[in-house]
Amino acid sequence: MADEVVLLDFWASPFGMRVRVALAEKGIINYERKEEDLKNKSPLLLRMNPVHKKIPVLIHNGKPISESLIILQYIEDVWNHTNPLLPSHPYQRAQARFWAHYVDTKIVNILEKISKGKGEEREVAKKELIEALKLLEEELGDKTYFGGENIGFVDIALVPFYPWIKSFANFVTLNIDGECPKLIAWGKRCLQKESVAMSLPGEQVINEFTKKIFSIE
Repeated sequence: MADEVVLLDFWASPFGMRVRVALAEKGIINYERKEEDLKNKSPLLLRMNPVHKKIPVLIHNGKPISESLIILQYIEDVWNHTNPLLPSHPYQRAQARFWAHYVDTKIVNILEKISKGKGEEREVAKKELIEALKLLEEELGDKTYFGGENIGFVDIALVPFYPWIKSFANFVTLNIDGECPKLIAWGKRCLQKESVAMSLPGEQVINEFTKKIFSIE
C-alpha cells in the first residue's frame, strides 16, 4: 500500500517550508498539501494537533506528527533510503540537532523582537541577530552546506528563514550582506537547490508580506 502523506500548512510559515524542503529532498512530491487559515483553523488541524493547534502537521497514513523539527526527524527515520538529512555518527547527529534547536530558540526569537520592537529595543535586537548569525557562520566554516557537501538537517532548519532575514534587513536597515558574507553565500547556494526553490516563496512575495508586518507600527 502506498504511503498517504498530507501536510497541513500555511504558505508563509518557515516551519512549514522546512517540511516541504525535507519531503522534496526525499523525493516525496505527490502528497496532499492543505493550506490552513490560521485565523479560522480547520477541524482537521484541531483534531490532528489538539495540544498546540499549530501548523505544520504531517499526517502519514492517518497518523499526525507535529512540530517542524520533530517532523524532519520523522521524515529522516521513515524515508531513510535516500538523501540522508542527518550524519551517521552520533556526535555529529547531536550537533546537527543542537544547531537546529539554536535556530528555533535564538534566531526565531530575535526576528520576533525585531518585528515587534521599536526604537532602542529594535536596535538591540538587530545587534543580537548579527551576533547570532556570526555564530552560525563559524559553525558553517568552509563547508558548502552545514551538512557538508549536501544539504542536511541544519540547512533545512535554517534556510526557510534566510529570505525573511534578508527582507527584514531591508526594512530595518541592517547590513547582513556585509556582516555575514559566508552565510549570504550559503543562502544563495541553497536557493539554487530544486528542493529549496520549489518550497520557498519568491523574494517579492516575502517582501510584500514583510511590508505588512512593519506597517503595523
